[in-house]
Amino acid sequence: MAELEGPAKTHGVGVFLELRKRLQTGLLIVGKNVASSPADVVVTGGESSLHIKTPKGELSLTLPAGVTFEQGSCTPTPAGDFCEEELHFRLRICVTRSPDEEASDSAMETLRAKETYCFHCQGCMTRLLEDREFKRVLPLPNCNWNAIVDDWCCHPDPFANRKLLPRAEDCLLGDTFLLLAKDGGCAETLTEEVSLIGSKDGPDSKPCRRLALISCKSCSLVLGEAVAPETLKLYITQVVVEPAVGDRQPEASLNRSLFLQQTVAARLLGLSTSLSTFHFSIQTPDGKAFLLVWLLNGDSVTASVPESSLGCPDPHDPSPGAARALKLLYASPSDTGAQQRDIVTSWEANAIGHPVVLPLSVCEELLQVIDDSNSTLPASMCCMRSYEVAYLRL
Repeated sequence: MAELEGPAKTHGVGVFLELRKRLQTGLLIVGKNVASSPADVVVTGGESSLHIKTPKGELSLTLPAGVTFEQGSCTPTPAGDFCEEELHFRLRICVTRSPDEEASDSAMETLRAKETYCFHCQGCMTRLLEDREFKRVLPLPNCNWNAIVDDWCCHPDPFANRKLLPRAEDCLLGDTFLLLAKDGGCAETLTEEVSLIGSKDGPDSKPCRRLALISCKSCSLVLGEAVAPETLKLYITQVVVEPAVGDRQPEASLNRSLFLQQTVAARLLGLSTSLSTFHFSIQTPDGKAFLLVWLLNGDSVTASVPESSLGCPDPHDPSPGAARALKLLYASPSDTGAQQRDIVTSWEANAIGHPVVLPLSVCEELLQVIDDSNSTLPASMCCMRSYEVAYLRL
């Protein structure tokens, strides 16, 4: 593992757990404010649970199905530069594969032809479109496809100045969006507003262009764009796509942070597998890099419990659980630190990072979610190789 660097922020945690399912190992970190020596920490396992006893109190963590602690395997390990603040333990786990747990609920993975779907606003769960049965569900080419079109054709580019648009009963899948035709009810559920993106100020700026933003009429959440008079571009972070089953009513609005984490994490993992890359440049629609992301692993199971929750847990709160998570390194181009600027310059010079386009507001949300994740990590875990570390729930 790369040498860890000191954090730029104040990080404090009571108990932090990361399990690696493929390696069947785990790392447990306990703050010195919770336990002063390894002898003060006793770890045992139950059925899909992990019990941690400290002087501050007992903690029971629910583990995902198929993950169990190997009794007696928890042993102290050096904490390096952070030995004054943290106690580190290594442990082993047993894993039995659970196909249901690994299944993805991402809209990009579940859409199928000849099936009927309903589309809801993620913010307020208002139904946005009439139920759709698509005759064709097709992936769009890679976002850089037109850069290599000369390698395909022996005559002038036949796609020049032409958009790839869906037919009335098509659904076209981009990396982070769906393209589909409008229907008769759109005027009742959607609003359209023209906005200018880009700026002519600055040496690296791009010319302004007009963008027809589509929003939910009920809650004003920006859902996507109108890329043509009769074509919608809906971002997967903004809509909930579900099979239309009888008269089933949609569930209450999902927690925004959790929905955003799960949607983005599942999509990054899918793109990583299909494109054989671990580097992504999260960009706004004007092509400006907002966040640089380096995927580390998608088999983590994590839990972070603050010290305040150990002594007197609320009896009305459910037991904390360890959840599947995508571990990543990240850097923001807006960060003014010298090391971060070096990272950004290197990525730009070497064209590192598959572009992943999201609305500006979603990029800002995602950065906040990632920063919040980083702030819950122990000091020894929050930085690596000049990058910051975060986890996105799966």
